[in-house]
Amino acid sequence: MVGTAHPSTGVEGVEGGVGLTALLVAAARAIETHRHDSLAQDVYAEHFVLAAPASAAWPVRIQEVADGDADPLWGRFARYFGLRTRVLDDFLLRSAHAGARQVVLLGAGLDTRAFRLDWPPGCVVFEIDRAGVLAFKHGVLGGLSAAPTAARVPVPTDLRADWIEALTAAGFDTAAPSVWLAEGLMFYLPSAVETSLIDTVDRLSPAGSALAFEVKLDKDLLEYRDSPLYTSTKQQIGIDLLNLFDREPRPDSAGDLVDRGWSTSVHTPFEFTHRHGRGPLPEPNDALAGNRWVFANKPLDEPVDKPLDEPLP
Repeated sequence: MVGTAHPSTGVEGVEGGVGLTALLVAAARAIETHRHDSLAQDVYAEHFVLAAPASAAWPVRIQEVADGDADPLWGRFARYFGLRTRVLDDFLLRSAHAGARQVVLLGAGLDTRAFRLDWPPGCVVFEIDRAGVLAFKHGVLGGLSAAPTAARVPVPTDLRADWIEALTAAGFDTAAPSVWLAEGLMFYLPSAVETSLIDTVDRLSPAGSALAFEVKLDKDLLEYRDSPLYTSTKQQIGIDLLNLFDREPRPDSAGDLVDRGWSTSVHTPFEFTHRHGRGPLPEPNDALAGNRWVFANKPLDEPVDKPLDEPLP
């Protein structure tokens, strides 16, 4: 049951910079939740949006958007986030059912998967993010009748700090298979930090572990600076994504994982639009053209029955 949230704390953690993008994704998930053909349900998302002064006036239903689905931000871009949520939900659950009972959310933001997904028994969800972001989340969820469906362990630390020590101190078992998620994270990291992150995940992952993350393959992000997705996001809610993205040449993290013995698959979001029958499709001057979703698993001695990027039945 979800009631009325009490005033939250830690608002400063999501009020500016990359933190504000967590509210953008929450608003998109709220809109997706209320669609008649919803791909993903997140009943907590709108409470985050309404609790932060920076986003309190943003829409949480498509009916609140003047142009509806024709709006580049709250229509197409929000639907993209809804599709991404569904695909990654499926990946995490499938990985957990395959035996990876530790779930690590890197840059967790306002992710509520520890509350809204039907985890198998014994799952532990570690949420790594800055203390301010987690404090805001805790304040909002603390005002709701929200109970986690798995053991939830917040890990308040910056990924640029010694998050490995913080994660292990929180109870993470380096000998147990884990599923890792970096959703909407790599865009903002310098190339060297992404490479270090991939290296760390590999070192902390025994056989049977899995990883999903999102990257951009654009050679020049500014090529799409006039894209409706970018311009509408900046004009309507003041988030200049291109100013937040790191523009260094990106590493081939998927290739690095293959070299380390992982099996990987790389997909465009549009592939899942066709699979699910709804979501964004390619368009001219498309800021989503270079987006890729990468799924990887560290094989056991015996092969799994299906690729881990396949949705649950």
